[in-house]
Amino acid sequence: MTNRSTEGAPQGRPPEIAITAAELREVPTPCFVIDEDRIVQNCDLLDRVQRESGAKVLLALKGFAAWRLFPAISKKLSGCTCSGLHEALLAHQEFGGEVHVYSPAYSEQDLGEVLGIADHVIFNSLHQWDRFASHWEREGQALGVSRGLRINPQHREVAVEIYDPCAPGSRLGVTAAELQHRLPDGIEGLHFHTLCELGSDALARTLEAIESRFGPILDDPQLRWFNFGGGHHITKPGYDLENLIDIIRQHRERYHHEVYLEPGEAVALNAGVLIASVLDIVSCDGIDTAILDVSATAHMPDVLEMPYRPVIENAGEPGERAHTIRLGGPTCLAGDVIGDYSFDAPLRVGDRLVFGDMAIYSMVKTTTFNGVQHPAIAIRWSGGETEVVRRFGFEDYRNRLG
Repeated sequence: MTNRSTEGAPQGRPPEIAITAAELREVPTPCFVIDEDRIVQNCDLLDRVQRESGAKVLLALKGFAAWRLFPAISKKLSGCTCSGLHEALLAHQEFGGEVHVYSPAYSEQDLGEVLGIADHVIFNSLHQWDRFASHWEREGQALGVSRGLRINPQHREVAVEIYDPCAPGSRLGVTAAELQHRLPDGIEGLHFHTLCELGSDALARTLEAIESRFGPILDDPQLRWFNFGGGHHITKPGYDLENLIDIIRQHRERYHHEVYLEPGEAVALNAGVLIASVLDIVSCDGIDTAILDVSATAHMPDVLEMPYRPVIENAGEPGERAHTIRLGGPTCLAGDVIGDYSFDAPLRVGDRLVFGDMAIYSMVKTTTFNGVQHPAIAIRWSGGETEVVRRFGFEDYRNRLG
């Protein structure tokens, strides 16, 4: 989950990874380029959290799932957290380590397969747990799968409602009133998720609310682990890492259960870009628009959902530089517009633009709406070589539809 906020960031700043002239010239467009060294740097910081706090950190595949980089990530992190069967299969086959699975609702078929590969399975409601508890009597106990329950602390930290798991009427998690100060028989772990690109201060406030509402349950000896969810902006410059470590240490010393964190964005923050080409330039009502081979709706949907403004290398706010132009995508959606930017020189057909911080969420949310070209994937390996590891074509579009 992400709100992809750019509040407080200087507009027009370059992406965190610098694209070389050779990469800009030689990779196909559109193309995601991911930097392995930056992934490793982020994971080193997350590993420090593990070592100094005693918590375990998991990669949330909903935020970043470029599995060719799993070997580098798995050297540092303890496993993956998954949103359903397919992510669990990817974690099991390609990552190793612990596999944690949470879904707002499981089908009986999916849960049966999940039980064969998961270490933790987390249920969203008491009804789902009651319905499937018999699976543990037949399979889960023998397989050693630990079962958990997601709680809704009803404590709000996220400003944008579409990304707020604790918004009024939320379908995500069980409230304290439903639990009535009692951990259900057979449940041995709890999970919450209240954060989105937030600091350790927001986690501290959430834990205070949880202790206030769920206090007796936290002291239950049946509780073996507590998952603090994702949204921790740990690798963002300025994040208070020492405070996070202290919060986790104090919690573990008080309650004596295992603690997990499951960031997705923090693993790949500022580790990738999306390179686009200008296909055409059109004018209407005095507004010039460059049509790109990347689409807001198909390739970076958070631009429309949040909305947010992506950073582009060597570009500024409208009017900040000499030439202002609107950037739009190649689909038929009238609102497929990325935003208005200014450049030192007029854009021309064939020019290439570099969108920053695109490894997270954009990659996992892409579609082939209108049959548009899906971005290729390139990796800049630690040795310095940039390799295009995946290209997409008509067969990929056709095969997902029949």
